[in-house]
Amino acid sequence: MSKIRVRNVTRGTILAEDAGVADTPQTRNKGLLKHDSLPAGQGLWIVPTQGVHTFFMKFAIDVLYLNKSKRVLKIRPSMGKSRLSVCLSAHSVLELPAGVAAQSLTAVGDQLEFEKLA
Repeated sequence: MSKIRVRNVTRGTILAEDAGVADTPQTRNKGLLKHDSLPAGQGLWIVPTQGVHTFFMKFAIDVLYLNKSKRVLKIRPSMGKSRLSVCLSAHSVLELPAGVAAQSLTAVGDQLEFEKLA
């Protein structure tokens, strides 16, 4: 799985130092389901998708819906277990540890930038 660093250009903050990219049917279906937690600095970018669920997950996550330009369209903060969330205008979703969106002051309209890691 490829890795990226995610920066909120609008706020000048780093949202994830080491996020995975789920861009195949297999990696999108697996998502974070096998994880026991999502440590600080990590995340998962799911592309393409307009919705996610937390059924069978063991922890809450922040869900950021992005358009094709990686602008934040919607934020679902601290989405708990056994929930479903969608944004029909989204192109992709960034999943982060619960609380990261609030701590970084990330808001709807913010522009994100993704940097591929070696």
